[in-house]
Amino acid sequence: MSSWLTGTTSSDDVVVSCRIRLARNLRDYPFASRLVEDRADELAALVRPVLDDASLDGETRWVPMEETSLILRLVLRERHLISRDLAPVEEATPVPRGRAVAFGKSEGISVMVNEEDHLRIQSIGSGFQLDDTFDAAVELDRFLESRLPFAFSERLGYLTGCPTNVGTGLRASVMLHLPGISLVRSELEKVFTAAQRTGLAVRGLYGEGSRAAGDFFQISNQVTLGRDEQSLIDDLRALVPVIANFERKVREALLDDQRSALTDRVSKSLGVLRTARSMATDVALAHLSNVRLGHTLGLIDGTRLELLNALGVQVQRGHIQALNPDKDKESLLEASERDVLRAGLLRKHLS
Repeated sequence: MSSWLTGTTSSDDVVVSCRIRLARNLRDYPFASRLVEDRADELAALVRPVLDDASLDGETRWVPMEETSLILRLVLRERHLISRDLAPVEEATPVPRGRAVAFGKSEGISVMVNEEDHLRIQSIGSGFQLDDTFDAAVELDRFLESRLPFAFSERLGYLTGCPTNVGTGLRASVMLHLPGISLVRSELEKVFTAAQRTGLAVRGLYGEGSRAAGDFFQISNQVTLGRDEQSLIDDLRALVPVIANFERKVREALLDDQRSALTDRVSKSLGVLRTARSMATDVALAHLSNVRLGHTLGLIDGTRLELLNALGVQVQRGHIQALNPDKDKESLLEASERDVLRAGLLRKHLS
């Protein structure tokens, strides 16, 4: 599994990961939305040797989207290496030429090519290692900028396909597990309001346009124009610990006031995961969220945070099929068949 799922920092009970994305475009090429396929191929051919020289995690892995199966595209998306915009995950939708992703062995650093921008540099770190994650993205950004002609304006900063990214081109986000706050809807709304007042947005598991699943939420900046990188990072550095501590206090309050009900909820979820013969993705993520909460509160033994994090990815539809060698890797199975495989995976690891 990806390095950022290891769960080895002191904040991992609430903060799952942090991510830095930098949007960059090349001079003399139209933005990706107006880039014809021949020029997209040309741009990819220009960028690939530079990314090979960057030796991401020791050796760059280059995956052209037009050569991928639907299952592989799903797996890459579930591992947060590509977005839906880079490659569609619908069977009948063709993938435009010139699109690719480059990443290293640990999957902590990656680059999407010809998504909304020509380059989307991404760095993901475990827990609340925001500074280290930012430094890794900046290091790769400087390497690429020394070899590629980035589109830059002295007045506006980096030029991007979406106006909200103009300036630094930075999107910083932190993924939080908030099962305690999620149980009290009024408290969850307070978190949303606090983020909006700081110029931040609360989104679902896969960022913009996605919904929360398994009580996982992403908090990220909304606008980059007129702000420098450090001030954007400082906003997250200030707000995330407040939300994390708030979540811990809610958990402790629930433990004090409703210990029996909470223990029962966690135990039932663990029992279902250990015995079910069929399970949908959303149901599996909800039960895993309860077990993760029980683990961090010391209500259950015999589970590991790293395993629960990994299962949160592996129960999703692309991984379920990729993890079964006997299944077709080109087309998606029926939902009912995936549900059976998912339940089997969970029984195997949690029984």
